[in-house]
Amino acid sequence: VAKFATVPSAAHSGRTPLYLVDHGESGPVRCNRCKAYMCPFMQFIEGGRRYQCGFCSCVNEVPPFYFQHLDHLGRRLDHYEKPELSLGSYEYVATLDYCRKNKPPSPPAFIFMINVSYSNIKSGLVKLICEELKTVLERLPREEHEESSAVRVGFVTYHTVLHFFNVKSNLAQPQMMVVTDIGEVFVPLLDGFLVNYHESQSVIHNLLDQIPGMFADSNENEAVFAPVVQAGMEALKAAECPGKLFIFHSSLPTAEAPGKLKNRDDKRLLNTDKEKILFQPQTSVYESLAKDCVAHGCSVTLFLFPSQYVDVASLGLVPLLTGGTLYKYSHFQMHLDSQQFLNDLRSDVEKKIGFDAIMRVRTSTGFRATDFFGGVFMNNTTDVEMAALDCDKAVTVEFKHDDRLSEDSGALIQCAVLYTTIGGQRRLRIHNLGLNCSSQLADLYKSCETDALINFFAKSAFKAVLHQPLKVIREILVNQTAHMLACYRKNCASPSAASQLILPDSMKILPVYMNSLLKSCVLLSRPDTPTDERAFQRQLVMTMGVADSQLFFYPQFLPIHTLDVKSTALPAAVRCSESRLSEGGIFLLANGLNMFLWLGVSSPPELIQGIFNVPSLAHVSTDMTVLPEVGSPHSQQLRMIMGVIQQKRPYAMKLTIVKQREQPEMVFRQLLVEDRGLHGGSSYVDFLCCVHKEICQLLS
Repeated sequence: VAKFATVPSAAHSGRTPLYLVDHGESGPVRCNRCKAYMCPFMQFIEGGRRYQCGFCSCVNEVPPFYFQHLDHLGRRLDHYEKPELSLGSYEYVATLDYCRKNKPPSPPAFIFMINVSYSNIKSGLVKLICEELKTVLERLPREEHEESSAVRVGFVTYHTVLHFFNVKSNLAQPQMMVVTDIGEVFVPLLDGFLVNYHESQSVIHNLLDQIPGMFADSNENEAVFAPVVQAGMEALKAAECPGKLFIFHSSLPTAEAPGKLKNRDDKRLLNTDKEKILFQPQTSVYESLAKDCVAHGCSVTLFLFPSQYVDVASLGLVPLLTGGTLYKYSHFQMHLDSQQFLNDLRSDVEKKIGFDAIMRVRTSTGFRATDFFGGVFMNNTTDVEMAALDCDKAVTVEFKHDDRLSEDSGALIQCAVLYTTIGGQRRLRIHNLGLNCSSQLADLYKSCETDALINFFAKSAFKAVLHQPLKVIREILVNQTAHMLACYRKNCASPSAASQLILPDSMKILPVYMNSLLKSCVLLSRPDTPTDERAFQRQLVMTMGVADSQLFFYPQFLPIHTLDVKSTALPAAVRCSESRLSEGGIFLLANGLNMFLWLGVSSPPELIQGIFNVPSLAHVSTDMTVLPEVGSPHSQQLRMIMGVIQQKRPYAMKLTIVKQREQPEMVFRQLLVEDRGLHGGSSYVDFLCCVHKEICQLLS
């Protein structure tokens, strides 16, 4: 049986900062053989002069500076004073030999790269971005104890050529340098390109005011993409610092340049063995570009505003492999979508983040880490490389055991992440986990975590779509579900009639989640779902943490008409099924990407008045994407609930108002995951019958 774990990212937010251990020039104490870091699993012996490694059993000398006497229980006298001896997670200050070229890292830089082609200027998007950056740059991330941010900033605009800007603080006006050779991109200026925002604030604001006008007469509709990433990476490389590119892009890169793409969106491939081509990148340019970015600590976050096919499967590979984020706003409309985009931009710039990271997962004997899923790059089988890693990303690790595990000592895991902080300090974050082992299958089923399993199965299935027909992947998932449950029935459950479906308590919800996964647009092609949307959702899930994938596959569904306005508690969620809807009801549904407010045809007029400030359902506009601020208790309560649901989610959820029996209801109904899908995909009840049949076959 394989075990799964999802490691929290190296820059979690909202918890107390980890204890920082600093051994000065000596650096962290490590096992000589397996290189595990000092942790609570090390056993001190011989009066404290040596210790035995919990991972590989090697006996090591304790360095003189680290020596301490043991008490009558064989525990060091300073056990509780040292985080690395008494806690599961802590950080070490890394020494120079953990740094590139053995010299201390520079603080990271953020480069903003704006596509100024005709449609983006005309739609007002460029102006919106430039206006917003003035506010956002005030909120660059900084170390907990620092007054201001150490992050430097730079600016580039582009269409078929690139424009770099010199915004040195002593200039009266920003200066523009144009790079027309996009085959071999070079950085035209080093001094004055990456600057401290507060020192150069007036020049930067000046530039942001000028950009929309500067390109107002441009009729250039094509744009390049790969050279833009290349240019950003070269700039960070020249400045010898890690960093992040924020690219605002909107079209298929059809201009003559490296990474040029053609439209290959072909509906005829759906439900054939060639469908996998749609999920694969069109050219190898993007993968090798991403590889270079990781090697130089350059992370790419991409804001896409497509009005037609842009080949997310190719472009999205760069943010995916470099630990960045992909945001997509299809058919972006200023008055409807700008709030969602601005919220995403703000939280992305401000979020906790670490750069230039390498992760190693070590285990005690008998089992090992065999596969990694997430925004990671693997050059070999052990080093997990990440150009950046932020508080919204998770890495899912698959372990296999190939030997007997000891019930006495358990199974030990140590995850070590070496990274550069936002202030430019090299650190090691260590997470230690000790798991109990049992030879009884029943114990395994008792402690199974369905949410982690679904996260793992989703990622392995979404990885497989690049190589296997979707039909085969769906069959494998159903098989695995049946196998897990048949094994339980055969070995753990008390005898019962064959007609009964027996589920372990901890896996009661596995089938409903598994069925939702099988119906996701990635694994089930629907003629109305664009290829880009499928590639986008595939990529989204690959970096998701457990809580986010749980909500994504089984949305939160709340009855709003039963709200108690005197209570601050969220109303109890109901099951995602049409049978829960009622004509006199109002329901809120959220899946981490979208929020829907569904209004029944006989919604109570006093509720409609309280939420929308209009007399009846007929007067409610379905165009709004933000609820009006009405001072009523119902309005305040609903807005508070939406705020709570949004709070810890990586993406700003777009609100859609849906009236019962009107056309947009179709999209909403696809998220009622317990019902039969409109384009195939079984209901929860039918899926249970199908799994039960498979189990009976396996047991006969």
